[in-house]
Amino acid sequence: MKNQTAQKKPQEKPRVMTAGQMKEIISALVESIPSNLSFEVAEQIVGSKGGLSKKVKSIFTSMIANSYADVLLDWEHFYFKYFQRACDFSLLIVPPCPSEKWRLLVIVDLTIEQLYAKCKELFPCWRWTDEDFDKIVIQNERDAKDGTYAIWVKSDVEADENLKNLSANDIKEKSITTETLAERLIHELKFFAETGKHLDVNNVTLCADSRYSGGGVSGVYWNDSNMSVTRYDPDFQHDYLRSRQAVS
Repeated sequence: MKNQTAQKKPQEKPRVMTAGQMKEIISALVESIPSNLSFEVAEQIVGSKGGLSKKVKSIFTSMIANSYADVLLDWEHFYFKYFQRACDFSLLIVPPCPSEKWRLLVIVDLTIEQLYAKCKELFPCWRWTDEDFDKIVIQNERDAKDGTYAIWVKSDVEADENLKNLSANDIKEKSITTETLAERLIHELKFFAETGKHLDVNNVTLCADSRYSGGGVSGVYWNDSNMSVTRYDPDFQHDYLRSRQAVS
């Protein structure tokens, strides 16, 4: 009578690749990666969890920073020349650029009053109030108190046409990130330093991501003789009143 005891099937030993096979697989993987690989795509390839993903992110962060090394150095010179700040932006995380028609703004921890004072030192300025901006601007969606950061904004002289006729409350409802008052003043200073000219000669930048006490919103523009900082109701809209989108 045959033994009916079940016999376990011997487990096969895992097949280990040779060095040559490993090299061929790595080469095939590299060839399959698109030339315009973004971090988002790379993260999907390696998975969103674990150390490998973190390592990929650190590599891409370093690559992005290095690709803008000249621009970051220019910003270091700007802050040293105009604010006597010795900055090192070599490790600054720079977000991916949306397109060629955007410019990089590097924002350091300077108060709105300091920025306005520097504008006034370099060219005529007017403001709607004599009160300290830093006391009455009580809300900013971003600031550099916790560290320097970088954003991208469109490189046009005029504020974004696609955002005209949108009030500050409209912008907030649509969850569009736009320049704060401090960012707009830095943008003005950098543009003037590069060109000797001014932004918004025909329209007004609505700084929808900054709010005064009471909910009012700043508008910044050049009125043929000075840079003006005025105030608008958060529900006011007009075709000359336009925010500037910011990508961070």
